[in-house]
Amino acid sequence: IESWQDNSDSLPVSNFDNLSLTPNPRQFPHGMKRLADDIRALGFRPGLWTAPFGTGSTNFYLAHKAWFLHGPDGKPLSTWNGKFTIDPTHPEMINHLREIHRIASREWGYEYFKIDGMSGRGPGYCAHFFERPEIRACFKDPACPDPFERCVRAFREGIGEDRVFLACQGHFTGPEAAYADASRTGADIVHPNQPPKWPNLLSQARCTLNQIFANNIVFFADPDTLMVGDYLGIEQARLATTVVALPGQMMFSGDKLAELKPERMRLLQQALPVCDVRPLDLFPVFDMLPVWALHVRRPFAEWQVVALFNWDEKEAELGFAFDELGLDSAADYAVYEFWTGTYQGVRKARFDMPVPGHGVRLLAVHRAQAVPHFLSSDRHITQGGVELTSLAWDGARNTLTGTVKTVKDHPVTLRFRAPQGFALASAQAGDGITCQAVPETGGVVAVKLLSAATREIPFTLSWKRD
Repeated sequence: IESWQDNSDSLPVSNFDNLSLTPNPRQFPHGMKRLADDIRALGFRPGLWTAPFGTGSTNFYLAHKAWFLHGPDGKPLSTWNGKFTIDPTHPEMINHLREIHRIASREWGYEYFKIDGMSGRGPGYCAHFFERPEIRACFKDPACPDPFERCVRAFREGIGEDRVFLACQGHFTGPEAAYADASRTGADIVHPNQPPKWPNLLSQARCTLNQIFANNIVFFADPDTLMVGDYLGIEQARLATTVVALPGQMMFSGDKLAELKPERMRLLQQALPVCDVRPLDLFPVFDMLPVWALHVRRPFAEWQVVALFNWDEKEAELGFAFDELGLDSAADYAVYEFWTGTYQGVRKARFDMPVPGHGVRLLAVHRAQAVPHFLSSDRHITQGGVELTSLAWDGARNTLTGTVKTVKDHPVTLRFRAPQGFALASAQAGDGITCQAVPETGGVVAVKLLSAATREIPFTLSWKRD
């Protein structure tokens, strides 16, 4: 829940009553505890946004004037967080920061805290502000060695170790890396009362490249919300989905879900659950790379999922050499494109294809085998990375067996490649599962599975040799 504080009807944040725990009486007349209880009763877990490095409340400032920073002229110092900025070296202010977050966590019952104004962006944020010599001279204790970290530590102590702490605009070089579970690494995907536009999507991708190497290692990366409504063309919506979900970043939806068309809701579904991805990059990337590769490794199989991003307006031919992915350039690889649902055939050494302007193509790359093998799934953009749980070929029986996680009343289509000399004889699944197999071009077989319950289901594909 954002902008819940008193005087938060309109920006800027510096006007909000950020430190008194007084909610906006018009929006939340029953208080924030009641709201958390109502959210939990619906089966969700409540989360709260805070911006506690300052306040816009004159009354709170006057009641605790010694807790705030003042310039040589005696006037209060302002920042993005408030017209009145806290003194991080004042012990009573640190105790207050700890206590308001304890109340929100333990008495109100919030389980997720997005705490704004951290290290990653802008000199107006207090991590940078507190390090300026002229500001340190205004501290109660100018010799304090860790003013910003004192605040971050108080937040964690207040909410408790069992709560999720997202450092909004957190950075891997800041003290929040030792305390936070997650970091909002991206800029705002929208501006007030405006839908996202291409520059916003480009910024989200650029921020992803810059900090993705720390994702799931230092903390979980939040590139800001995934937005896929009709204000974007379908190609741009697919691009946004791939940027957020392929690297295994946190996924928040910023759309009004009830208003999304089925094809747009499908994009969100294909981004969930978040895949457990560990990045191999060891450093930030500052260029807009057109090729992103995810190596999926499971006990039963491994494959590459490769995104070809066209950051330009006009269609472009994009591709990669297989040895750039660490693959054998002399071997054959079967390639399937996810967003258009098209088999690209068997390729060797290199793959190229046209990609529309401001669009993306998402490829599953499997080493071609001499027996039938898995090719792709439409359930998730990792094309099997989160839903496929086992797979085994029995050469004596000519059967391919496996298990896949399904979602109640939502079909999943698995695709398999049948090399020359093989044809599908039958497709079977567990009891109560609808199973349909349809041949497609290029020797591909699509197997559609539908379950009346969310569960892991077994399937068996029997093949005959021509």
